[in-house]
Amino acid sequence: MGKIRVLSDTVANKIAAGEVVERPASVVKELIENSLDAGATELRIEVESGGRRLIRIADNGCGMLRDDALLAFERHATSKLSDVRDLLSIATLGFRGEALPSIASVSRLVLETRSSEETTGATVEINGGKLLRCDEYPGAAGTTVTVRDLFFNVPARKKFLRSDQTELAHIASLATHYSLAHPQKSFQLRHGGNELLDVTPVETLRERVYQVFGNQTLEELIDLDFVEREMEVVDAEERGTRVFALRGFVSGPQLQKLNRNSIFLFVNGRLIRDRVLLHALSSAYHNLMPPACYPFALLFVDCDCEEVDVNVHPSKTEVRFRHGTFVHDFVRDAIRERLIAARPVSSIPVPIQPQAAADLPFSDFTQRIENQRFEPVPGIDAGTERPEDLPVFMLKTGAGPERRFDFSEATQARMPVPHVPDTHGPLPLGAEPPQSLASLSDLRPLGQIHDSFIIAAGRDGLWIIDQHVAHERILFEKVLRQQAQGHVERQQLLIPIVLQLTAGQQIDYAQIAGELERAGFDSEPFGQRTIAVKGAPAGVGPGDIEKLVFEILEIAEGELRKVSLDDLRRAMAASIACRAAIKINMRLDHAKMEWLLTQLAATECPMSCPHGRPIALRYSMRDILKSFHRI
Repeated sequence: MGKIRVLSDTVANKIAAGEVVERPASVVKELIENSLDAGATELRIEVESGGRRLIRIADNGCGMLRDDALLAFERHATSKLSDVRDLLSIATLGFRGEALPSIASVSRLVLETRSSEETTGATVEINGGKLLRCDEYPGAAGTTVTVRDLFFNVPARKKFLRSDQTELAHIASLATHYSLAHPQKSFQLRHGGNELLDVTPVETLRERVYQVFGNQTLEELIDLDFVEREMEVVDAEERGTRVFALRGFVSGPQLQKLNRNSIFLFVNGRLIRDRVLLHALSSAYHNLMPPACYPFALLFVDCDCEEVDVNVHPSKTEVRFRHGTFVHDFVRDAIRERLIAARPVSSIPVPIQPQAAADLPFSDFTQRIENQRFEPVPGIDAGTERPEDLPVFMLKTGAGPERRFDFSEATQARMPVPHVPDTHGPLPLGAEPPQSLASLSDLRPLGQIHDSFIIAAGRDGLWIIDQHVAHERILFEKVLRQQAQGHVERQQLLIPIVLQLTAGQQIDYAQIAGELERAGFDSEPFGQRTIAVKGAPAGVGPGDIEKLVFEILEIAEGELRKVSLDDLRRAMAASIACRAAIKINMRLDHAKMEWLLTQLAATECPMSCPHGRPIALRYSMRDILKSFHRI
């Protein structure tokens, strides 16, 4: 007897379920996408025990006819594809026809649906993949899917589930993602008797961001507006123009996360994780943020359906762009240009006055609860979490019950500056200026703290500038400009500096000798594993030249295999700028401080030094007045 045999439908369905249904959040994702594809404007999600015991999703979508309701549980049964050519232009979130049969094979499922075309609908009950009944359903138009006892017949899979709190956090994060992608729809999420998410339809994405994250987060974000770019396609198969659009929000470099949990990526409305977009995002913040940190980003990329292949992963969370390089550069450049234009400023943290819990926005409230308990909750791209980075839905206070949050009411994103009572003499005050570094050119230096930080006064408040990193940013951009022009200022040494290299450093030196020359170094081999440095970039002290060369060789050793030539050049420029910049504990006269502020204001990115540290902190007039109880 042969060894190869065809698997039974029961085993095949459970294998398929293992690809599609990884955890309760996977069920929620598939059902939410079905509801959105059905045109629903209201989605109600109810879960118990982190989704193990119960998941129920009700919508007001188009519903199904009785025959369609039964057919939907056949594998690869779908209303969204009819021809293989349709795979090249998928405009719906679901299309495989695997979700319902996969879910039904590992749970006790009840489907209640009615099409607006009929007076009654159908109730279909399936237990572990076996049809139990199909009755008439007299309910409202739309669809309700109830999933109970997930993985009851696959105990091995059930053992791999995490705690109820962790599984619920995945579900809450997922519901939040889709509520952000569809601000014109309402989303409700309940766990037991507690309401975790309740957002009503709003007109703009900005209003939805406010509903979900609160005013404090919204004020720290930069609106990308709407960026569009065209690409001419000329190949053997077709010619034409492709249009790519980007919208959403990103944070300034001053807001730094230790993981990717605050990065939300959507392509044509589909929640995804994608290496191309993640790399484009990190490239946009290159030399503005430390390498191990991540920004907040809510990005929506829209393009022709033919330009993106969504059929590359069973759970449809990964995509492949037809012109990935173009998309990468478009997203990177659009974000970078917006950051440069916005010039966001880092504010000095101000103690927050105690406030009643009922008056706090949803995201603000979670930061103020004492004795909070969290479990690690990876986002769609898991990382190492800190309590402040975890989804805010999973907050518990002490040993008590879960808190109920309601952030369905949208208010103004920014409050006007109140009138200042004239109780101690006149105090002229205009409206709060935008939080930007554009006012750097108007600052008036007052002095230094510990000969390291410049104190300056401006119309919008009091500023503290780190003199070393400020000069570092100035020199970094100057070096890059000179390299691009092919003319780098350099100094010749009276006595060459002879450096001994290791075997690895000798190999790296041979690879980057041309780049060292381009950066301002005059060097040449000087015997076995030895080089002589006869010249160096202007401004670098003699005592720093040896350290700088070895630092650049160390960069080359670690980066040559991972980054582009442009990234290597920027890293070298950052090292040169750091060595040549004004040091801390260095006294500056008033003229030198004025020059430094003027030059900093003229840079493209005065927010951060090339290594990602903030350059300036602002103590705004509004915060000063609040601290003195003037407002």
